[in-house]
Formats: sequence, structure tokens, C-alpha cells
Amino acid sequence: MNKPLRRIAIFCGLLVLALLIRDNWLQYAQADKLRADPNNRRVTIERYAHPRGDIVVDGEPITGSVEAKHGDFKYKRTYKNGPMWAPVTGYSSQAFDGSFLEKIDDGILTGNDDRLFFRKTLDMITGKEQQGGNVVTTLSAAAQKAAYGGLQRQGGKGAVVALEPSTGKILALASYPSYDPSSFAGNTDDDGKAWDKLQKKNNPADPMLNRALRETYPPGSTFKVVTAAAALENGLYKSADEKTRSPLPWTMPGTTTQLKNEGNIPCENATMREALRWSCNSVFGKIGADLGNDKMLAEAKKFGFDSEQFTPTRSNASVFSDNMNPSQTALSSIGQFNTAATPLQMAMVASAVANDGKLMKPYMVDTLQSSNVDPVAKTQPEEMSRPLSPANAQILQSMMETVVKDGTGKNAQINGVVVGGKTGTAQHGVANSANPYAWFVSYAKMPDGSSPVAVAVVVEDENANRDDISGGGLAAPIAKSVMEAVVKGKK
Repeated sequence: MNKPLRRIAIFCGLLVLALLIRDNWLQYAQADKLRADPNNRRVTIERYAHPRGDIVVDGEPITGSVEAKHGDFKYKRTYKNGPMWAPVTGYSSQAFDGSFLEKIDDGILTGNDDRLFFRKTLDMITGKEQQGGNVVTTLSAAAQKAAYGGLQRQGGKGAVVALEPSTGKILALASYPSYDPSSFAGNTDDDGKAWDKLQKKNNPADPMLNRALRETYPPGSTFKVVTAAAALENGLYKSADEKTRSPLPWTMPGTTTQLKNEGNIPCENATMREALRWSCNSVFGKIGADLGNDKMLAEAKKFGFDSEQFTPTRSNASVFSDNMNPSQTALSSIGQFNTAATPLQMAMVASAVANDGKLMKPYMVDTLQSSNVDPVAKTQPEEMSRPLSPANAQILQSMMETVVKDGTGKNAQINGVVVGGKTGTAQHGVANSANPYAWFVSYAKMPDGSSPVAVAVVVEDENANRDDISGGGLAAPIAKSVMEAVVKGKK
């Protein structure tokens, strides 16, 4: 080959090599950037070109897809009982993306997850339209209906979480007020208006806030369950019926301030059983001060405090502070001062006690499925921690069962079922000026001793008469209805 032809061949070869390098650079190195480019509508159009898979509860879908009447996105999302299930599903919107399970498991639901590669390839070969897979949840429709209905009837705001103590399965996750994700699932002006109406700046009730996972409240006296666990685990007291060293009145260390009890109740040197039954601030505040910040913090962390939880939806970290002085520790040990907890966290506390001291990691997705319902992934129950020894857990169970049988939790009693619980009325607002939060945490036991459900309920009612607000009065009846729904399903 003469020199001019050789030069032309080399030049053409370099051009082909440059083309291959550029092509591979675009397809691989730049793929994610181009896919996410807001000016690239092809990916988004393709995402809505097929019906999404479903989120499933008790074998039935609680979601669906319909053809959109406007725009170039073919399908949009629909929801059954949208407000009831929104804290679980989240939303999938052509205009506003997605949240919660709809966002986390978007790849499965759209059929684009790498784990569905074989299914996608098979559908492509056979000419079948791409279909999304399903997300099968751990939720109980009956428990969720009881939880949401109870909050709705009560009014105000609030949340409920129910867990299966032996596995960590989430059986109910309700938040009120709520919203219908179908109202803004499309990409029209009406969808935009519906979205705007739900934003906190336009709606002070903040219906899109998932209060079960994303709101932390002072837990009030429900936190005394954690304090009692710390007393038992650290050997401060060895039984439920041992007299505590609790004078009345009791002045918090380093202060001249007495820690008051609600009313004229028998708290002087009360046993822990009686102190929990009557909800004695002086007894549990002194226990916290006697144990000290380090031991109280260590016990709280065993229950999950100070860590975010992933169910897989993220839950805010509940708070028990470090570096507190004895009086601050005392207040924190009765669920006040800086102590704050999500409803999920307090359900975890009740669940660990009911499960003989073993805390299971909470989760709400049981199985991910392909479009032909073949399992793609399945969640296995996972132990999270051991906040209590079995012996101490059983002591605490007997104390919580006394609260329901003979104490402030009588409204949670269920015929033929052993129920353990703890009420709470948590102060908040400047100088405690706002209406308190009403709490109840509980579990139910079957005749064989197993516990199918643990529940946490919080109610915040700004319009209620302050004197009428109590955990036993507002929250316990809701917890009872949720426990009844689960127990009935077990019979």
C-alpha cells in the first residue's frame, strides 16, 4: 500500500475508533446523566408507557393503573382507600415523582429493576408488553382499617403503629389526617392544584406528613416502660413488687424543684408495679436519676432510640439525650425534657417487652414479585437487639398487665385476652400551654402465651377540653380495636 492510501486508512481507522469511544462513553459513562436530564422525556414517557405493578395487602391490590386522558404519559396510578393506605404506599405522580414504597420499590413496580432482567428478556422475545412486578406487604387490612377508622372518629391528628412482636412485621401504619394520592397522580393543572392544597404552607393540618414514621413526640409516661426496663436490667430493683426508695415529695437533684405527680396517688415508696399502675412521676424520675444518664441512654438505645429505622421507608430517629444532669435525666426518664419518640419507636418498645425481651427489626415488605408473581426477594425476620432478659421482660409484662387490669389502661381490656399496656399524657408547648398528647402502648396475648400484636397510638387534639385528654381515654380505645382486629384474625 502506498503512503497516501496508508495515511487515509489510518485516519479512517482513527475516526472509527473515536466513534466507538464516543458511543461507549455516551452509552455507559454518561447513561445515568442523560437518563436524568430534565430535557430527556423519553425515559419518563417509557416509565409511564406500561401499567405499574401493584402494592398488595392480604392478597389484594390496594393500587391500580388507568390510561390517562391527557398528555403523552399513557398510564397513571390509582389507589383504593387512598387516604387510609397513603402512609404505606406513598404516592406515584407523573408530575411530582414518588414517595415511600412507590419510590423505594419503583424499579420492581415499573418492571425496570435489574432483578427482573430474565423476565424482561423473556417478555421481549415473546412480544409480551412489559409489566411491573408487585410489592407484597406485611400489612393487615383489618388492623389498618381499625387504626385509621379510630383516628378518624377521634378527630384531630394522630398515628397508630401495630407490630407482630415475634417477627417485626408491621401490621398497621396509620396517620391522620391523610390524603388521597390519586388526586395528583396525573400531570394536569388539576393535579397541580390538588398538590398545592396539600402542602403545609396551604394546609396547616399537614396531611402529607407521615406521623407514624416522620413525627417525634414527647412520649410522656409511656416512656416509663423503658425506665422500668433499665431499673430491672441494671439491678436497681429485682422484682415488680419490691418497695422502691421513693420519698414523697421528691426534689430533683441539684434543684429546689419537686417532681409532682398527677393528683393524690399512692407513690411514696411504691413498688414498681404500683408506680406503673398509677403512673408515678416521682418514682420513675428518681429511678432515672439514680441510674444516671449513661445507663438510661444505653437502655433507650437498645430499644432503638437515637437511630433511624428503615422499614424500608425511613423513620425519624427517636431521641434520648446524652450529657444530661441528674434532674434533666429524671425528667427525660418520664418522657419529658428532650425525650421524643415516633409512634413506630414506642410500638417497638411494647413489642420487645411482649416478645420476652427480644426486639425484632420492623419491616413492611414481605415479598417482591415479578409480573408473573414469582418471588424476586423475600424479607427474613431479623433480631435487632435484646433490651431485656426473658425473666425481666416477664416481670415488666406483669406490670403492664396490671395497668390494664386495675390501672389507667382499663379501656384497652379485651374479653378472653390478656392485655398489657401503659398510658401517657405528654405535655408540650411553651410552658406546657398547648393541649397534651394522649399516648397508649400495648400488646395482646393469646391463650397459649404468644403475642400476635403490639400497638402504639398517639392522639393530638387541639380542640379537645384539656381536662378530658388522657392516654386511657383517647388512645387506649383505638389500640383496643386494632388488637381485636388482629386477635380475631388469629382465631
